[in-house]
Amino acid sequence: MYWFDGHCDVLWRRWDSRFQNENRDFYDLHSSLDVNEHYMKEIHQVLQVFATFVPTKVAVGQRFATALAQIDDFYEHIIRDGEKLFPVTTREDIHECSPQRMGALLAMEGADALQGELSNLRTFYRLGVRQIGLTWNYANEVADGIEEDRGGGLTRFGRQVVEEMMRFQMILDVSHLSVRGFWEVVDVDQLPVIASHSNSLTICQHKRNLDDSQIRAIIEKQGLIGLTYYPPFVHQGNSKVTIAHLLRHVEYICELGGENQLCFGSDFDGIDVKIVGLENVRQVQNLKEALLQRYPESLVQKWAWKNACSFYAKHLMSKSD
Repeated sequence: MYWFDGHCDVLWRRWDSRFQNENRDFYDLHSSLDVNEHYMKEIHQVLQVFATFVPTKVAVGQRFATALAQIDDFYEHIIRDGEKLFPVTTREDIHECSPQRMGALLAMEGADALQGELSNLRTFYRLGVRQIGLTWNYANEVADGIEEDRGGGLTRFGRQVVEEMMRFQMILDVSHLSVRGFWEVVDVDQLPVIASHSNSLTICQHKRNLDDSQIRAIIEKQGLIGLTYYPPFVHQGNSKVTIAHLLRHVEYICELGGENQLCFGSDFDGIDVKIVGLENVRQVQNLKEALLQRYPESLVQKWAWKNACSFYAKHLMSKSD
């Protein structure tokens, strides 16, 4: 069974100097990274979304350069010669993904690196970025994040960014975006939307999760909802968070009609606590087995790969465009 992961922070973890004493070699079986090439191959993962992330501690004038450094690392140390992983930039590439040569889709978590310039967006597109989350938790030149008390929506520049993303058939990620920003984005016709790493607010009361109306809106737009493994988004309580808690989100989103929108977005290498038995990509096998014990294989295949495959094959630009 093939596997897709809609969000990881490998590029940030390899960039951040706090982890410089770790073995962060993506191709080393003994790497400290949650995501590495060996683990991906073991579980038959065929596509991974790699997000750049520029922390708020980075000075505004250095955010573009910081994202460029992470993109350079993506090509130099993740893609390398393209023999084991290759950059996914078109809809045709989606169908080339396999366990023998896995796909890597370049994304941005937060549009801070644009530094208020549409030309920077075009530059990132030409460098292979195909998916952008407008914000992390806080405000930037594009919109407010979910942690901003004022709860603002898109700025004037933010609306221009959305228009430019549509021109290039880029995917817009609403995870971390303010509620008002979410609805302003979802109301845009023909705009493909994904919540790359968000869960159900009904099941787990955390502001980063999606309420029922938001989930239904993504379903109506035929977008994607990537369930994430970060324990505070999975279960609130003193008990250890297990895969069984994550399956409650699977069940509930399906009850809302999201069978064809469901996938997974781990947030691996960006989280400091883990679900018991789901602590790196190798242990995704435990999640697969838990899903197969409860649901028909045809359904699990959708959530593991087919839903994401259909979405990206439909919305990414074609080589002929």
